[in-house]
Amino acid sequence: MQRTILFDFGGVLIDWSPYHLYRKLLPSDDAVREFLEEIKFSEFNKKLDAGYPFHKMKEELLEKYPHRYQLVRAFFERWMECTGEAVRPAVEIMREIKRAGYPVYGLSNWSTETFPLLQHRYQFLPELDGYLLSGMAGVAKPDEEIFRIFLARFERNAEDCVFIDDTQANVDAARRLGFNAILFTSAGQLRVALVKIGVLKA
Repeated sequence: MQRTILFDFGGVLIDWSPYHLYRKLLPSDDAVREFLEEIKFSEFNKKLDAGYPFHKMKEELLEKYPHRYQLVRAFFERWMECTGEAVRPAVEIMREIKRAGYPVYGLSNWSTETFPLLQHRYQFLPELDGYLLSGMAGVAKPDEEIFRIFLARFERNAEDCVFIDDTQANVDAARRLGFNAILFTSAGQLRVALVKIGVLKA
């Protein structure tokens, strides 16, 4: 079967980070990091990605961190300010893969509550052959179940898929299931990796 290429969104095709928002509200990156660690941002954001309702999470966090009330509230009321531009060099590689005749899909941790808010911002999204969000699946990477759901939904075999993600744990999970997985660090590095496995020409 022909190879299928899967792209993560945030950190690969889309510049998404809570730092974009909190750099406007806190004096330094160290202060942002300390705040995000204090409220266990990565843990609660993963739950949101898997479908936990935003309004419930907001209530819980405001109750748990009353001394951080304004900062916590900002995430839920100014969420769009976490989203940056498309990562153009990576998007161009995605388009080059499409022109080479490969089917290209998205497989990303993203809430179905927020994804519709930004779909219009990224012109490349309609160019994909399809995508699966963690909010649709009810489970988030690196849980292996989301990869199994993708394979079943789009009728693919893991050994025919090339998965690209910027998080090592997600890459490792994909590899355990038989995917050829690439850890994304830059568009240049990605191109080299894709040439090496024969997806792109040098």
